[in-house]
Amino acid sequence: MISKLFKSRSSAKTNQPRIPDGRRVYAVGDIHGCADLLDELIGLIEADERERGPAETTIVFLGDIVDRGPASAAVIDRLHHLAAARADVRFLLGNHEEIFLGALDGEPKALRLFCRIGGRETILSYGMDATEYERLDYEELVHRIDALVPDEHREFLRRFEDMIVIGDYAFVHAGVRPDTPLNLQRTSDLRWIRDPFLDHRSTLEKTIVHGHTMTDEVERRGHRIGIDTGAYASGRLTALGLEGTETWSLQTAADPAGRADQVGAK
Repeated sequence: MISKLFKSRSSAKTNQPRIPDGRRVYAVGDIHGCADLLDELIGLIEADERERGPAETTIVFLGDIVDRGPASAAVIDRLHHLAAARADVRFLLGNHEEIFLGALDGEPKALRLFCRIGGRETILSYGMDATEYERLDYEELVHRIDALVPDEHREFLRRFEDMIVIGDYAFVHAGVRPDTPLNLQRTSDLRWIRDPFLDHRSTLEKTIVHGHTMTDEVERRGHRIGIDTGAYASGRLTALGLEGTETWSLQTAADPAGRADQVGAK
């Protein structure tokens, strides 16, 4: 079952952040290897586009498309094809893609971290047997994943962006350093930051739309909107819609049985 949630419709006040006239944006939260939820959410977005009528539409994926869930290879493949079919799709590099690419490059620390934060599921999604995964040491694992992951997937991930600015909104994976101008942000903060950004209470240069930190529902604060609703654990994958000063949410229905025994640190 799929639900469509309209969480907020901002009034057209002059102090409200806005998307330029004639444009519409959908920002998609952390997918984490949930290909089934990705398919459902794309269907919701396409239906919403038809209902709302013509606009110059951009879909922004906020990163962390891999790890933890069971189908990271399929997620990458489907998003790669979506980008080929639509010119209006953009992607941000999350911390999980950063570590995945490091592991593919043979960086020992990256491979160890990758395996600790959900990379096992990513490797298995490329066809490795679980028994083989448990048998291999790190050096052997580097060679196996190098053989399993196609070049087109690596090249696709390496093209992901660090920040996207549209109108009064900036889209990043994790957040921004509050005391630093947007054009001077470090990529490590854009992909990894938590407390200095999440605890910030004042206005920022732009309203930040981000994932990375899981919440039960869309989290709206004066300076930011968080849309990582823990898809791999909750069954809720969320897209935030933006047009003019209006905002709304599209979300897959929660899995009553849950999709994971526990939600770990990201």
